[in-house]
Amino acid sequence: MTLPGSGPAPGYSRWFVAVAALFVTALITSNIVAVKIVDIGGLVVPAGTVTVFPLSYIFGDILTEVYGYRRARLIIWLGFACNLLAVIAITVTQYLPPAAFWDGQAAYERILGYTPRLLAASFLAYLVGEFANAAVLSRMKLLTQGRWLWTRTIGSTLVGQGLDSLVFVTVAFIGTIAGADLLRTIVTAWLVKSAYEALATPLTYAVVNALKRAEGVDTYDYGVSLSPFRLE
Repeated sequence: MTLPGSGPAPGYSRWFVAVAALFVTALITSNIVAVKIVDIGGLVVPAGTVTVFPLSYIFGDILTEVYGYRRARLIIWLGFACNLLAVIAITVTQYLPPAAFWDGQAAYERILGYTPRLLAASFLAYLVGEFANAAVLSRMKLLTQGRWLWTRTIGSTLVGQGLDSLVFVTVAFIGTIAGADLLRTIVTAWLVKSAYEALATPLTYAVVNALKRAEGVDTYDYGVSLSPFRLE
C-alpha cells in the first residue's frame, strides 16, 4: 500500500499506460460516434452517451483510485491534447481538395464536420466534468479512509457527469432550443451516463482490485493540490 501523502513509484508501469490509453481512446471515439443520434426505447441521445463516453469516466475513476489525483490529472490533460490533435487532423482533412473521382466529400463533412460552438462545448465540458470527477473521488477516498469504493465511483460520477451534461448542453444549445427542452436534455444525459457507471460498478471493483494487487499501490492524496493546472 502506498503510504499517506506519497504516490506511485517513479516511472509508468505497463498497467498504468494501458489504462491511460483506454481512457484516451474512449474519449476520442465517443466524440466521433456522438454525431449519430439514437432512439433507444424512446430515449433520444447521442450514440456516445450510451456506448463509449461513460467508459472514460470509469477509466478516470480507476486512475484516481489506484494511482492518485496527480496521475489522473496528467492523463486528463493528455486526453485533452490528443482529442485536440484528432479534431485538428479531421478539420484539416476536411478542407483538403478531394480527388476528382472521390464522391465522399459531402458525407465526410456531414459526419465528421465540427462547428466552433459544439467544439467549445465539448472541450469545456470535458475539462470541467473530468476534473470534478477526479477531485471528488480523491477527497471521498480520504473521508472514507479507502472503504466503500462504490460510494466514491458513483458519487464522483454524479458530480462529474452532472457538470459535464450541464456545461455541454448549455453551451452547445442555449438559445436554440426551449428552456424546458434544454433542462430535459441535461437531466436525461446525466441520468443515462450515471446509470451506466452504476451498472459498471462490479467491473470497476474487479479492475481496481486487480491493479492494486499487480502494482502493489493504493494511493491516498494527503496534501495533494486539486488544482487542475499543476502538472507535478
